[in-house]
Amino acid sequence: MLNVKVFSLGPVQTNCYIVSNKQKDCLIFDPGEEASKIIKVIRSNNLKPIAIFLTHAHFDHIGAVDELREIFNIPLYIHEKEVDWLGDPMKNGSGRYAELPNYIVTKPDEEHVIRSEQKFELNGFAFQVVFTPGHSPGSISYIFEEDGFAIVGDTLFEQSIGRTDLLGGSMEVLLKSIHEKLLILPEEFIIYPGHGSYTTPGAEMDSNPFLNGF
Repeated sequence: MLNVKVFSLGPVQTNCYIVSNKQKDCLIFDPGEEASKIIKVIRSNNLKPIAIFLTHAHFDHIGAVDELREIFNIPLYIHEKEVDWLGDPMKNGSGRYAELPNYIVTKPDEEHVIRSEQKFELNGFAFQVVFTPGHSPGSISYIFEEDGFAIVGDTLFEQSIGRTDLLGGSMEVLLKSIHEKLLILPEEFIIYPGHGSYTTPGAEMDSNPFLNGF
């Protein structure tokens, strides 16, 4: 049984997830900001980070990446379509806001660039990577089938969906991703989004106003 801790961090309260197992190994998803808070939780719980996984490369999901990589010497995984966004503030969105610094993250090693949907098995963790573009062209969701949850970034929210007015966004593509990759999961599956509270496919199929009439 895996443990999921969630922290809302940074200027737009982005959800960072720390998923750990009984052996105290952990995976870090979308460390958007406030690395010191993430480090404190990891150390206070005697966790051993294995890797960082990004759902996508918008600035609010990447701000603590390099500090965590340096502290824990762990790899970063990201979809190939957004590798270049890590070092480009205009692509990752931070360059659009005068009040924000330019967010720049070191690119991952080539072997950690995700190029196809696949199953990962790392230190006892088993999960499926599925592509869910639409909010951004390289958006990924991570499906923990045996444990009944998915980490979906800014693809699907409680009673809402990801915005599509940013670089590479597409409403048509987003809705297709949601219906073909997320709503096919069991109705009681826990959906952990990039912002806000968790939800389930069943709840969103019943009452999400953005999904009606697809």
